[in-house]
Amino acid sequence: MGAIPEIKKIAFLGDYFPRKCGIATFTHDLRGAVAAGYPAIDCFVAPVSDRAEGYDYGPEVRFEFSENDLDSYIRTAEYLNFSGTDVVCLQHEYGIFGGPAGSFILALLRDLRIPVVTTLHTVLEKPSAEQRRVLQELALLSSRLVVMSERGRRMLREIYDVPEKKIDLIPHGIPDMPFTDPNFLKDQFQVEGKQVLLTFGLLSPNKGIEYVLRALPEVVRQFPNLVYIVLGATHPNLVRDHGEIYRLSLERLAADLGITRHVSFYNRFVELDELTDFLGVADLYITPYLNPAQITSGTLAYAYGGGKAVISTPYWHAEELLADGKGVLVPFADSEAIAREVVALLRDDKRRHAMRKAAYVEGRGMIWERAAHRYMASFERARSHPTSQPIRRMGVRTLDEKRLELPALRLDHLAAMSDSTGLLQHAIYSLPDYAHGYCTDDNARALIATLMLEELELDLPEVRRLTDTYASFMQYAFDPGARRFRNFMSYDRKWLEASGSEDSQGRALWALGTCVGRSRRSDLQSWAAQLFERALPPLLDTTSPRTWAFALLGIYEYFRRLNGDRMAAQIRDVLTQRLIDLYEANASEKWGWFEDTVSYDNARLSQVLILSGRWADNPKAFEIGLKSLRWLVDVQKSPGQMAHFRPIGSEGFYKRGGKPALFDQQPVEALATISACLEAYRSTNDPAWHREARIAFEWFLGRNDLGLALCDPKTGACCDGLHIDRVNQNRGAESTLSYLISLSEMKLLENNLKAFHEPLPLPPVPVPVAALILSTPS
Repeated sequence: MGAIPEIKKIAFLGDYFPRKCGIATFTHDLRGAVAAGYPAIDCFVAPVSDRAEGYDYGPEVRFEFSENDLDSYIRTAEYLNFSGTDVVCLQHEYGIFGGPAGSFILALLRDLRIPVVTTLHTVLEKPSAEQRRVLQELALLSSRLVVMSERGRRMLREIYDVPEKKIDLIPHGIPDMPFTDPNFLKDQFQVEGKQVLLTFGLLSPNKGIEYVLRALPEVVRQFPNLVYIVLGATHPNLVRDHGEIYRLSLERLAADLGITRHVSFYNRFVELDELTDFLGVADLYITPYLNPAQITSGTLAYAYGGGKAVISTPYWHAEELLADGKGVLVPFADSEAIAREVVALLRDDKRRHAMRKAAYVEGRGMIWERAAHRYMASFERARSHPTSQPIRRMGVRTLDEKRLELPALRLDHLAAMSDSTGLLQHAIYSLPDYAHGYCTDDNARALIATLMLEELELDLPEVRRLTDTYASFMQYAFDPGARRFRNFMSYDRKWLEASGSEDSQGRALWALGTCVGRSRRSDLQSWAAQLFERALPPLLDTTSPRTWAFALLGIYEYFRRLNGDRMAAQIRDVLTQRLIDLYEANASEKWGWFEDTVSYDNARLSQVLILSGRWADNPKAFEIGLKSLRWLVDVQKSPGQMAHFRPIGSEGFYKRGGKPALFDQQPVEALATISACLEAYRSTNDPAWHREARIAFEWFLGRNDLGLALCDPKTGACCDGLHIDRVNQNRGAESTLSYLISLSEMKLLENNLKAFHEPLPLPPVPVPVAALILSTPS
């Protein structure tokens, strides 16, 4: 084996400046240090962006990818493979990449043919199943893993089973700052003659600033000239979701405590030169963070390495860095302890200065210049032992290797069909048909669709607005006295019936359960949970098998988050047994179905029994679910080797002893079949079910009896079905939602396949029911 060529080109991946976050600053500083220390190496950046317009990046940025666009991760891998890059340096944090627990980054790494060195900015002691899976896959796909603390290295070994020889410990880099007396700089900030406390970093509630504020009255009683500087902008995500509520609450607290003359908030993101000046002026640095499981803190590293006496809560990084008297640790959320230690250090100049000097001396080993050399050593090791996974050597992928290319999700038509009341039922061509008003059936389906978009990381303002509109319609549809949903409403907002159909009750529960199980919004979860609890018991009085199936789908969605609900479990068992009894009473060797007629939304009956096998450990239900679905799939297929999906037509359906009606073919049947086949695939890992789902989805795209597409990829609309001689050109709500939900389900599965190469069935996460159910509004 010949000598390994010198490294000539390094790609740095992660958030990047001018994005305002700690990872972006770290990537910028690390790339700058390596470029300065090794000028012959081409150091370029491929950042992940969290907004469509991107950022005003510098010339070192040559390619960028979008956080929530999985295909852009694949394109990035292709670019890197063909760019002549020798090593990829990846910054990993769960929150900066798309997909469940940031899993989209795995798709990029899986397609790379280049050694990867991954810096882990978070290592969790108690990860969720998704988080554990992502980090373990990341470890397999990376040649080296870099952690910044000994605890991080130990946790990788003991919790994630990462081999010791694969881990490099490199402390968080810091700028090379001079060791200065704070008094030399205080006149620049007009704080001469004052004692200065400093906290800096992006502001958010987990930083614990309020506990320092509550400590200040006692401190300023003894040091009346003290000022506490809180430096840093509010975290952009917090501003986006909640505005400046947290900062304003801190300002109100300071006013209530009578310490406004002693507190200064600098609400901006500061660059290195200005940060160095602020650090220089501080007598004490405080990190009052509330989360003990913080494995790395860049702000702590900067302050400590810059020669500051530090008071901190004992989160993991602080425990390790400030051990043996190198700083002061105080209990979490303990203002009294903070006050006591601040006063003690300000009174003890000798101890405080000794801490400063010791920190500064140790910090010389943390400066970026030395960090760059350590990273270069890691890069060289990565090239010597690329990865425990074989690196692909083929630059061109065949069609067999590529995943299914799916249309883009477009919501133009859905938005056009929706107004402030809800989603209109029907359309004349693409125009909303006001004459037929609204229904709970379609608004429930629409709510499910928007929640799946949220899961696909498409939680845009328009999607949130539509979600709230559909949820509001369902709230208004519910009759609390009857504990049932009304279904049909006229365009002038008048209910046309006292109580809706049984199916509309089931679909409403399905949507509510999906809110509880999939939404990330706690307000939506709580609303849906309390309404679900009130509306579920009357389902036992229904007689429609499809109503039972819709309700069971809602229960299983609900169990994604609240799988300890005994009432829901009992109703699940009753409804499941009813479907089993129905199948055993009607099925025969030649007729593998639950009823004497195969009618509409058929595959849902099979789907919920498959779910019962996986979630409720019901082997009989599982066997019947798979067997009936196989029978149905065979019935719904054209003859010949190149068979395509042919759903049971609505003009006569399929009666025992007869022949299946060929037309009209409805989009809702394609959706039900896709959902059931994907559930069978997740439950069995049998790729045949994945193929059946793809065949059913291609019905929308034109692989059908007429060879005509029903969906409009430009608007997201879908035609209302196939007639014997033409496509029904009306684009109503049920059809459009059938297409959009089908596309979303296919995308969710393809995303997991690209990241993990398997369907990734995720276990439920138990949460106490009381944690989400709020008191019922009066």
